[in-house]
Amino acid sequence: MTKEQHHNSPLPISPLGECHNVAVPSLKKTSPKGKREGGCESSLYLSLGSNLGDREDTLHRAIALINERVGTVQRVSSFIETEPWGFESENRFLNAAVKVQTTLSPMECLRRTQQIERELGRKSKSRNGNYHDRPIDIDLLLYGDLTLSTPRLTIPHPHMLERDFVMIPLREILPTI
Repeated sequence: MTKEQHHNSPLPISPLGECHNVAVPSLKKTSPKGKREGGCESSLYLSLGSNLGDREDTLHRAIALINERVGTVQRVSSFIETEPWGFESENRFLNAAVKVQTTLSPMECLRRTQQIERELGRKSKSRNGNYHDRPIDIDLLLYGDLTLSTPRLTIPHPHMLERDFVMIPLREILPTI
């Protein structure tokens, strides 16, 4: 079985460092529930990371599920390998950024991305307030030009500018940031 046949993502496999900066019209899209009134579309930018298991496959699976349940995936950055941030581990991360067109509210996007994390093996966001190894991490970075601060969600992501593993892939698909 080839690597292309093995992974479940509808996106082509590329070597690390190659960007998928193309529209992805071939991805099948279901009509998501939880739309905002008026069905206005917004650009949502997400950060994805994985440091357990088959990291590349997990990222591809997450991207496919995001496309099915959150909105149309329009751009995917290259996958970059990074050291863990905020904790010690022997397991390096594979990180990427994704641009999604969505009609969902920010809170519904959060709910759905957290469900995707759970389905892909994520058990908790942190242990005793500390970061830890995880098969997948999906963070909402930007949602159109919205600024939001609630106990559950802050947009723009409050720590994104401090984290190269977020900003390097994000700059690749959003060069004006």
